[in-house]
Amino acid sequence: MKPKKGIDIPLLTSTILLVIIGIIMVFSSSYSYALINNGDGAHYLKRVLMWSLLGSGALTFCCLCPYRIWARFSNLIMMGSLILLVLVLTPVGKEVNYAQRWIEVGGINIMPSEIAKAAIIFYMAATMEKNKHSIKTFRDGCLPHLLIGGIVFALVYQQPDFSTGLIILCIMMIMLFVGGVNMIHFTGLFATAVGGAAALFIYIFMSGQGYKARRLIAYLDPWADPLDAGLQTIQSLLAIGSGGVLGRGIGRSIQKHLYLPEPQNDFIFAIIGEEVGFMGATMVLLLFSLFIWRGACIAMNAPDLFSCLTATGITSVVAVQVIVNVGVATSLLPVTGIPLPFISYGGSALLVFMACTGVLLNISRYCWVQGG
Repeated sequence: MKPKKGIDIPLLTSTILLVIIGIIMVFSSSYSYALINNGDGAHYLKRVLMWSLLGSGALTFCCLCPYRIWARFSNLIMMGSLILLVLVLTPVGKEVNYAQRWIEVGGINIMPSEIAKAAIIFYMAATMEKNKHSIKTFRDGCLPHLLIGGIVFALVYQQPDFSTGLIILCIMMIMLFVGGVNMIHFTGLFATAVGGAAALFIYIFMSGQGYKARRLIAYLDPWADPLDAGLQTIQSLLAIGSGGVLGRGIGRSIQKHLYLPEPQNDFIFAIIGEEVGFMGATMVLLLFSLFIWRGACIAMNAPDLFSCLTATGITSVVAVQVIVNVGVATSLLPVTGIPLPFISYGGSALLVFMACTGVLLNISRYCWVQGG
């Protein structure tokens, strides 16, 4: 066995292609919306190009920076993330569509919950490596992560951003499992989490009030409220269905013309399905599959526990968000606000995902491979 010297080329290639697809699809899907609301059809294109350049710089920096530095500063990163999550709930935070999830800095909106995803991954990986000899105990294996995870979830939930909070908890559970915590403790936590989520969904459904209840009811029957809660699901399915095998062609989507609200965001996969069809959507999913496969290989061949868990967390957050986003677009899951990694419009998300990919690429340089 010997350490590799180069980065993982398939991982880098899939990332670059996904970002390029994202730029094209954001421009295509947002043109009409941007023209009406911003007076400039290229408004979102200009911004996604800016974030892509910043993301490329972050990816390059993190790729060249030794991954161990994130373990050294994990507590500081986690503390900074918590401060941002608190600040967004104060008058410093910016409210958009009844949700206070952004902090505006110099005309640029920053989403602290996206930063929290990376922060929790570094923090958990560093803490679990530090406590690896006592990881089976509840005090060192589960308790510190439950406490910090509970705080992060509570702060994110207050924005309100329930779906992102669930994504963070899901990533934490995956990392705890891979990290080797006591299976009795893990099973208890998993059962509690599933039971709590089920109870919450039942409460939301039975109450029949609020946007969460309307979304859940619309998931069961979108046509029960076709002009409000079921609108996005119906228009998304119409977009995907009308795309057929090869699609209408880039820029020729009909549903993006104010039928599907803000198509450049959470429902961009529906526009992909409409414009490039089943074949194009499948190619996008294959690129994500390549990314996830290479990320899993890096995690399995990582040189130490911190790098293994960091690679696991980064790969998992991409995998989970792809599953959720595509599931929502195809009506397999209730409508949530989870973007499609590297493709949906969102500067903070793109920057964080590209930076984390840089960390993953740096870890790949130190992975052990068979051979002489």
